[in-house]
Amino acid sequence: MMKSRRVQVLLILAVLTFLLIHFHFQPCRNNVHVERKPSSVHILILSSWRSGSSFTGQIFSQHPSVFYLMEPAWHVWVKMYQNSAKVLHMAVRDLVRSVFLCDMSVFDAYMSSQKKKSDLFQWETSRALCSPPACDLFSRSDIIAAGNCRTICAKSPFSTVEEACKTYSHVAIKEVRFFDLKVLYPLLTDPSLNLKIIHLVRDPRAVFRSRENTVADLKRDSNIVVGAERTKGEMGPYNTMQVICKSHAEIYKAGSRAVPNFLKDRYLLVRYEDIVRDPLALAAQMYRFAELHFTPELQKWVHNITHGKGQGAQAFDISSRDALKVSQAWRKTLPFQKTEKVQRVCKDAMDLLGYQLIQSEEEQKNMSLDLLFDHNSS
Repeated sequence: MMKSRRVQVLLILAVLTFLLIHFHFQPCRNNVHVERKPSSVHILILSSWRSGSSFTGQIFSQHPSVFYLMEPAWHVWVKMYQNSAKVLHMAVRDLVRSVFLCDMSVFDAYMSSQKKKSDLFQWETSRALCSPPACDLFSRSDIIAAGNCRTICAKSPFSTVEEACKTYSHVAIKEVRFFDLKVLYPLLTDPSLNLKIIHLVRDPRAVFRSRENTVADLKRDSNIVVGAERTKGEMGPYNTMQVICKSHAEIYKAGSRAVPNFLKDRYLLVRYEDIVRDPLALAAQMYRFAELHFTPELQKWVHNITHGKGQGAQAFDISSRDALKVSQAWRKTLPFQKTEKVQRVCKDAMDLLGYQLIQSEEEQKNMSLDLLFDHNSS
């Protein structure tokens, strides 16, 4: 009898020991595993056309920890061009979410079933698509020019886009097709994403002057933004600028107030003029925000690309230039009559974002940069 009881006690102790190990020690091991697994960071560079966003995108693209795509929603707007920007917001958001999660099957709805990597809009601007595993002819840590990539890496299959994306700790997208921050709230609250938004703005007068040089390139996009009828005539370009300026103002107000709470520490306003004035400091700020290390190689690249002699005349061309001089070229080339009209339709946004209004042609040409921009506004 005593022996039977002793066996029962031992069995009970064995069961209790098993349960203790299973429910206490096992979760600890799981927690250790989760802590060691790197968490992806998702960066959305939110801007508008001709605002220096291609250059800003390259600051992220050239980082060896970043998988970068430039304006993937271009494919949505090309396929569904009959719709307005507001109607297309949901399709654009869904595509962006899929890209952040490295699910490139989302492009099946917008591209041919026979698609190649080179069918992806501006694919060659992504260093990640020009280095392993997407292309083996460059090192993953190289600074890679788009021209070199286009020549050597164009033949890779489309499947390498998703394959490459999954090997990076950071996924960055530059997009110009969002006009309302609220559209992005579901992504900001999505537990599968760790989304940070860099809101890049530029002086509307400089944007307007740059758009004049790329009217044909932007025609379809402008039609989607304001409707084909409102792009016509003398006021057409100003109608488009009015919508763009209003969207920047509303996005800034929503992001800077950090209400609701999930926006806290997730939104950063950056002015292009501040980038070209002090490229290393602003690049460092953006990298800190995105949880990236600013390597000496990247510091050298940022300095060189912004202190060259080029004029930056070609759309999407990222080459060495005198970035500060190029950013201010509008002051000598934009007639004051047009300056006044841009200021009229963009006044609220300019006041909010710290861009000073100009009262005369002489003032436009001679006003110092310190007076042109209010540093305390951002």
